[in-house]
Amino acid sequence: RNVNPVCQNYALFPHLTIFENVAFGRRRRKIADAEVKKRVGEMLELVELPGYERRKPAQISGGQAQRVALARALVNKPAVLLLDEPLGALDLKLRKQMQVELKRIQQEVGITFIYVTHDQEEAMTMSDRIAVMNRGHYEQLGDPEVLYEHPQTRFVAGFLGVSNLLPATPNGSSDAYAGYKLTDGTTVRIPSGLVEGQPGPFSIVVLPEKIRLSEPGSDVAPAL
Repeated sequence: RNVNPVCQNYALFPHLTIFENVAFGRRRRKIADAEVKKRVGEMLELVELPGYERRKPAQISGGQAQRVALARALVNKPAVLLLDEPLGALDLKLRKQMQVELKRIQQEVGITFIYVTHDQEEAMTMSDRIAVMNRGHYEQLGDPEVLYEHPQTRFVAGFLGVSNLLPATPNGSSDAYAGYKLTDGTTVRIPSGLVEGQPGPFSIVVLPEKIRLSEPGSDVAPAL
């Protein structure tokens, strides 16, 4: 199968040099030495580690080891790259830097990265599409903005970002809006398209950055 993984612990071969670690996949395919050298050089350039060919894994940092693991996985030009929490072992600052690097590399090589993470911010930052998983099944699949703005289940709404889930019951509707009453008697209006054809019961999701305060009778509220 033309699929390669990048593991959380990198799984570099400690007895091999960086060059031989990256070349491993090409060697297994019995590629000519000249082609192996050329391809390994391209991969080390891609991950910004030229000149590290003769070092051993014990002689490089965690961030550099992550790059070597990525180069080793990409050297055979896989159709899909599987990344299992590849940044989990890094400190916060380095993890942020590597998020940007991974995004750059993915765009340069132009192949699909399937990236597993429990870090919501990481998923929202790096992904073109997100599948929110729950007990082995995905609850919702879509781009980050759609999942955040229009979660389809309570699990997705509670998983992404900081949100407040308030139980609500139907309380009249019009062509454009559906009315819902909260447990304290407050009535809120929701665009009808968001709930049309959906079975109840419903919970209203209140996102902190969407809250506005205004004076009584004011039509325009300043943003917090």
